[in-house]
Order: sequence, then structure tokens, then C-alpha cells
Amino acid sequence: MRDPRVIELLKRSLPAASVITETRALGPFETDGLTAIRQKPWVVVLPETVEQVRAVLEICREHDTPVVTRGAGTGLSGGARPLADGVLLTLTKMNRVLEVDTDTCTARVEPGVTNLSITDSVAHHGLYYAPDPSSQLACSIGGNVAENSGGVHCLKYGLTVHNVLGITVQTIEGDQLVLGGKTLDAPGYDLLAAMIGSEGMLGVVTEVVVKLLPEPSVKRALLAAFDDIRQAGDAVAAIIRGGVIPAGLEMMDALAIKAAEDFAHAGYPRDAAAILLCELDGIEAEVEADIGRVRAILDDAGATETRLAATDAERETFWRGRKAAFPAAGRLAPDYYCMDGTIPRRELGAVLAEITALSERYGLSVANVFHAGDGNLHPLILYDSAQPGELEKAEALGGDILTLCVSVGGTVTGEHGVGVEKLDEMCVQFDSGELDQFHRLKAAFDPGGLMNPGKAIPTLARCSEIGGMHVHGGALPHPELERF
Repeated sequence: MRDPRVIELLKRSLPAASVITETRALGPFETDGLTAIRQKPWVVVLPETVEQVRAVLEICREHDTPVVTRGAGTGLSGGARPLADGVLLTLTKMNRVLEVDTDTCTARVEPGVTNLSITDSVAHHGLYYAPDPSSQLACSIGGNVAENSGGVHCLKYGLTVHNVLGITVQTIEGDQLVLGGKTLDAPGYDLLAAMIGSEGMLGVVTEVVVKLLPEPSVKRALLAAFDDIRQAGDAVAAIIRGGVIPAGLEMMDALAIKAAEDFAHAGYPRDAAAILLCELDGIEAEVEADIGRVRAILDDAGATETRLAATDAERETFWRGRKAAFPAAGRLAPDYYCMDGTIPRRELGAVLAEITALSERYGLSVANVFHAGDGNLHPLILYDSAQPGELEKAEALGGDILTLCVSVGGTVTGEHGVGVEKLDEMCVQFDSGELDQFHRLKAAFDPGGLMNPGKAIPTLARCSEIGGMHVHGGALPHPELERF
């Protein structure tokens, strides 16, 4: 229920330009990257200081008003979808790099700093920030923390949780928590890891300490083409089994290859059923040895062509095509639905074959582009929202893909988060006891349930209503999964 006093108090606490209530001005905030789900917020606030963030949270607590925190709005699970009767707390104005410490190889930044600008700010020191989502030009570090984002180099260098050393968090109860810092570890419960990936449900991150790495002296990239998608999937497991940990190991299927090539002109082989992009970095002797090992593995796995980037410019062209895959898919259909599930690497070939079968059954094309090295799938389901029933069909296909991931020992998300998109699939992955523990953790930080309500954790009533059954960890599978 909207309390008009909230707007009045927000306008007293923030600059006039930082409180948006006019209907037309609210339009850009009605959705994140999951554009199929929209809702205009009641009010948007754009604080510039920690004190203003704390004031917003205090007003919301005192007047029992829900608050959703938003970064750059590039998320793909509806996690930043606003509420019709809530405050949308947008942190894009808090965008300063506060400190670069070359002695500890860390940077202290505000949450609105974009991912790529962290590296830009330290490049002259020969350092960089490793996680590199495809949206790194636009996505903010606060959003990366909320979703535990990854990127094409996450196989070797890890996700956000492996590269953030500390955060400062404001809670709805008025507390400021400083979790972690410049040291490698801290005593007590690992609340830092609990907060990273919590999708804004536990608090508002107002400062982040990130780990910086020295730029590798040598980077080389291989492109391998396959005429069978299952062979390409099996090759991924073979590379890791062979003792090589590439900096990045990405895979694209035929539909994604053609879309990316038309868009980015990366020189990909258009007739391939799938390609692998494998980047190796380190000292020269190590990289050259690994190139030989990976080439041999790819040949044994059935690669029809293996190409080594001759220059840094060609290597960057390889990656430009991969990072352009998501926008390129926009040329294939009026709309696409980007999924995000993770599976064991050994299951890649079989799961990709099953996704093809599901695509044919639903009559919707699927372009596969993903972080193959850590089994993080990103199927892009193509559809036309102008055609009655196609969105619902795309959502059903996406749900079946995620259920498939769980059935082979995987998870419903790798880096996009649950948001509102995967609530039903959470009922498949987790049992009632596990979900109850998630709710208990949230209540410890947010007893009033005001922080991003209705996201990430389904209620037990919802799971009961949809008939979801826990299939992970040895429980009986859902009848529809028996064929998997």
C-alpha cells in the first residue's frame, strides 16, 4: 500500500533531481534485461552518498515500504524488476573509484562503477579485474556482486565471489556491515560469500573491494570447429581431463555462429556445427606447451579445423564475436529468452543433444552460446512475443531446460541469478528443508521482508501449488524427467 508520506520524506532527504515520480520518466526503470517482465515502479531514487542510501532505507523501514535495489539494469532474471508500491533504489550515481592500492593489488570502488572501468582505471599499473561478463561495458560492480556474475574468463580466474575481497553493506535495520577487506581471509562466519549472489535480498552494497591481477605476459587463443555438437561438448571435458586449465573455454553452436559472424565479422567458420574458443595465458613456455597439448586433444576429439590466432588483434577478434553473440541473436527473431543453467562438464554433449530435441518438440529455435569450461549454459530461445502463446511456450521450454540441468547434477543458475524467472525451478532443485533455511537467512538480515520481496526464494506454498518435486541429491525424479 502506497504511503504518500514516503515520497515527501524522500524529497526531503535527497536532491530533487534524485527522486523520480513522473510516469513517463519511470518508463526506463520498468524492466531489467529480462524485458518480457515489466512493472513501472512507484518511485525511483538515485542516491549519491552512503548517507542518502541509509536515509532511504530508514524511510522504507519506518513506513513498511518494500525496496528493490538496481544497478545498471543489465540483469537477465528479473531480479531488479520494481514493485508497483515500492521504492526502486538505483545506485548508478555512486560511480567513483575510491582507491587503488598497488601494494595489495586491490581497488575500492562504489557500486555504480562499471565492470570494465575498473580495469580501465588500473591498466596503467599493468593490472586488471578478472571477471568479464559480456555486458562488462555497462554492468555495474554492485550488480555483479548481487548476482555473482562470471564471464568468459571465469574458468581459470573465478566468478565475482572469487575476486571480491570485501564489501560494505547497509541493512534495512539501519546497520552498516563491513565484511572482509584487503586481507585474504577474515575470522567468523563467511558472511561475505553469503552476501555475494544474494540478489539484493539481504542488504544494499555501498562499497566493494576487488582483487586486481597482473596482466599475463602471454595470451594465445585457439578456435576449433566441429561438425558434430556432441563432439565439441565432449572435447571440453577432455581438455580439463588432460590437465589444462584455460583462461577461457567457450562454445557456440551453428545458429549462434552464424548470428555472431553476421554481426561482428569475427571470421568464424559458417559451416561448423559448433566452435570452441580456448584462450591460454601465462609465461611463454607454459603457454606454448599448453597450445600443443590442447591442439592434440582437439584433433583426437574430432575437430575439423583448429586455428591459432596469429596476433593479439586476431585473438581479440575471436572474443569480439563471442561477446557479440547475445546482441547478435536479436537479428534472428523479434525476441529471445536467455537461459542460465549449469551442468557437470561430462554431461555437455548429452545435454546439448537433449536441448536440440526439446527445441524441435516446442517448435522454437535455440541458439547455444555458453561458458563451456565450467558448464554454464546460456541457451537463447528465439520467439515472437507478437504471436499469441509464444512467450509462454518459450518460458515452458526454458523451464524444461533448467529441469534437465538439475536432473544431471547441475543447478538452475550459474551467474544470472534466480530473480523472478527461476522461482518454479528452485522448487525442483531444493527441498522444503533447504528452502526453509534460505528464508531463515533472509529473515536474519531483513525481518520485515522489505528487501527485494518475492525474488530468488519461492515460498513453500508456491512449490506445493505448482507440484514441484526435489530431483537433486538422490530424490526421485519428476515423471517427465525419466527419459533423461
